[in-house]
Amino acid sequence: MNQLDATKSGFLLCIGVCIFICTFIYLRNTLSKEPSEQKSFPDIAECGFYPDELCSALFEGKSAANQIGHFCQQISHQPEMSDCIRSSCNCSTVLKSLHFITRPLSEEEGNFSLAYIITIHKELEMFVKLLRAIYLPQNVYCIHIDEKSPQDYKTAVQTLVNCFENVFISSKRENVVYAGFSRLQADINCMKDLVNIKTQWNYIINLCGQDYPIKTNKEIIQYIKSKWNDKNITPGVVQPPHMKHRTHVSYKEYVHSGTSYVYPTKNMKDDPPHNLTIYFGSAYYVLTRKFVEFTLTDVRAKDLLEWSKDTYSPDEHYWVTLNRLSDAPAATPNAEWEGNIRAIKWKDQEGVVHNGCKGHYIRDICVYGLGDLQWIIESPHLFANKFEPKTYPLVMDCLERRYRLKVLQQAEVALEAHWYFQESNYFNMKLNV
Repeated sequence: MNQLDATKSGFLLCIGVCIFICTFIYLRNTLSKEPSEQKSFPDIAECGFYPDELCSALFEGKSAANQIGHFCQQISHQPEMSDCIRSSCNCSTVLKSLHFITRPLSEEEGNFSLAYIITIHKELEMFVKLLRAIYLPQNVYCIHIDEKSPQDYKTAVQTLVNCFENVFISSKRENVVYAGFSRLQADINCMKDLVNIKTQWNYIINLCGQDYPIKTNKEIIQYIKSKWNDKNITPGVVQPPHMKHRTHVSYKEYVHSGTSYVYPTKNMKDDPPHNLTIYFGSAYYVLTRKFVEFTLTDVRAKDLLEWSKDTYSPDEHYWVTLNRLSDAPAATPNAEWEGNIRAIKWKDQEGVVHNGCKGHYIRDICVYGLGDLQWIIESPHLFANKFEPKTYPLVMDCLERRYRLKVLQQAEVALEAHWYFQESNYFNMKLNV
């Protein structure tokens, strides 16, 4: 009987191995070719065992990969990367288990410090992914947490921040309302903190919790030096007629019982102070330290800030208006939409600037899906917005793996083992850069 059992076990093991090999061969063949029909999908194991090959095919825009990716995305259940933070692991464990890079990766980067403002309010997982992507010890990071965020979220972020000397929570927090003045005030709160720290950073960049970098730290520095050396980047133009309602009518913020929004009143606003010409542009910027100090001290900047308190989405006119002043430090008075800061698929630009959103739109901004990956990595911009890892987890998995591989390939120092995301993967993702 024992011999019979052994024979059965051996037979079953043989069948299992054959099934695994056949499934794996199928996956490779479907990703390397684009068949006219996709009638079946890989076994659940292949979604997790060989993600680099799947991601490479997604970045190349292969339709079969997109179909397989949707299947894998639906059945993938990975452990939360924030578990260690929520359970208060020691900092050494946090840094190693989350693969934070702990040394400057080149002399050039070590001598050029960036300051970051990151405004967040939800999705701890996404915040961790963003921070570990842009984190380097020579940079400095101010984190603004929406005052309305749940206490357990604030505690988890604080636990992570406590593990770094160059990352801190903003000393003053706002109840941030979409398109309200509070969003601009959050950035200014961080700026006040950042100009008072010891690190002599060169430029400041603002991010939100649903951003992710496309370019590496080295590439960002080289872009600033080659295209914008000692100049601010604030894409924008003179306020067009269809945007004038934002600053001609007085707006108010409403915050109550978890609901918040901005609404117009019947009151008309006075003209801008100091006869300033109002511009309209991006809320995202790359600014020199001298310009930041100027915005915090110059009387025109202070008066414009006060005047902007009851405008709609003031962060889309404040920075660009001040940067068009000819006597402002590092100003670009004649600039327009120049500056590749943020890749965004706006709904009204579909068919013109991009080929449509493959995920879904929120407030006319695309939340990226698998079919957007090729467009993202081919973009010349420094960062991309907007991501939802809970909705499209494979999008972030692929971007993270590709980004970290790119960072490590550019490094000019000896690499540490915990900087790699996956030590035992059989495949290496193709970068094609």
